[in-house]
Amino acid sequence: MSHLRPGPVKKTILIVDDEKNTREGLRTSLEDGYEVYVAADAGGAKAIMEADRVDLLMTDLRLGTDNGMDLVSWALRQNHPPVCIIMTAYGGIEEAVEAMKRGAYDFVTKPVNIDRLELLIKRALHGSEIERENVRLREQIDKRYGLETFVGDSPAMAHVLDTIKQVAPSRATVLISGESGTGKELVAHAIHRLSPRHGGPFVAVHCAALSPQLLESELFGHEKGAFTGAGERRIGRFEQASGGTLFLDEIGEIDAATQVKILRVLGERVFERVGGNKPLAADVRLLAATNRDLTKMVAEGNFREDLFFRLNVVQLHLPPLHDRREDIPLLAVHFLREAAKENDKPFRELTSDAMKCLANYDWPGNVRELRAAVEHGVVMAGGPKITLRDLPSGVRRAAETAPSGPLPLNLGETELSLIRRALGECRGNRTLAADKLGISRRTLHRKLREHPGLGDS
Repeated sequence: MSHLRPGPVKKTILIVDDEKNTREGLRTSLEDGYEVYVAADAGGAKAIMEADRVDLLMTDLRLGTDNGMDLVSWALRQNHPPVCIIMTAYGGIEEAVEAMKRGAYDFVTKPVNIDRLELLIKRALHGSEIERENVRLREQIDKRYGLETFVGDSPAMAHVLDTIKQVAPSRATVLISGESGTGKELVAHAIHRLSPRHGGPFVAVHCAALSPQLLESELFGHEKGAFTGAGERRIGRFEQASGGTLFLDEIGEIDAATQVKILRVLGERVFERVGGNKPLAADVRLLAATNRDLTKMVAEGNFREDLFFRLNVVQLHLPPLHDRREDIPLLAVHFLREAAKENDKPFRELTSDAMKCLANYDWPGNVRELRAAVEHGVVMAGGPKITLRDLPSGVRRAAETAPSGPLPLNLGETELSLIRRALGECRGNRTLAADKLGISRRTLHRKLREHPGLGDS
């Protein structure tokens, strides 16, 4: 028995012209390669575009009492705007050019040359496909490293996000402080992504993981023969990050000699490779992070005061999770969805007891520890919901001995916050929002009906 594979889905074209012979003739010429719709006026065209997704709109400039330019402007404001091509008589070329300034892709003159039109349509749709792919890739990057990475409605997180937006476009060095697990590298990524240097590389160095000699070579590179084992020239992280951003994590762990060299880079914008004597330009923006009290280290003589001032042009402090407990339910549900997807598990919910346990725990490992605890629950849960017994035993025991208090955000409010967030990220598109939330569009509509005004927020 043979199995037929479905062919590729045809692109959809909408032809709008008040002359029946023109629109039907174009339909006949194009329908072998495309799914073709036709309409005689703007009202009919809008009805088609509201009912189905159209990849390319081709409209006459004059549609009886309607205006094709207005139709193009309307189409380009939709959630999935089509590529727009204008048809015009020779006398309307000026208007067609004006339509292109408003966003139309190109124009053709009547009578339409079918061969030229088919080439134009192929080029337009191919360009649109590339642009959509670029947008998709940018959204993936932004989702990983942009502000969408940060979940929380607390005043503390609002201050962090406002500071990121304020400092990112500048050239200022930023010192990111906070306990381990609060997300300092994510902040550095977000600053880079929102900065004028976002097209350049983002290079991270974890200073505590390297000995002083290795760190110096890692940062500045070395020449062949600079030390035993240096068999060839090595390009350091300052050179690798040229044109972009260099992030030095755990900056408080570097030794005195390396501190001096970093200070020179910040002051003179030059450095030398280990074993070399040729000054090299340092075209980098420096971001640094620490979980130590650098002010105290300066007072004790363990960190250079002049380097501290150079690094601390702007300080951005990330609060520990126990200081923003109202964000715990939102974070927990966010990590739950991530972990369920990554571990190929059906979507699960947290029971009220499990959520109270998470809210009462002190989280010494901060957001990183919460993520691990939720993933543990996803993996260990035997039913459709994560219960108290599915959480790590250490979290359960510590939460049981902590003073019990009301949840900072109840489960219903958590759900509404997630819906608001998804609708905002999807610019009100309910189909995309439902997909992001992992629910059906029908379920999303029901929840919006239950909470009037939610879809407008």
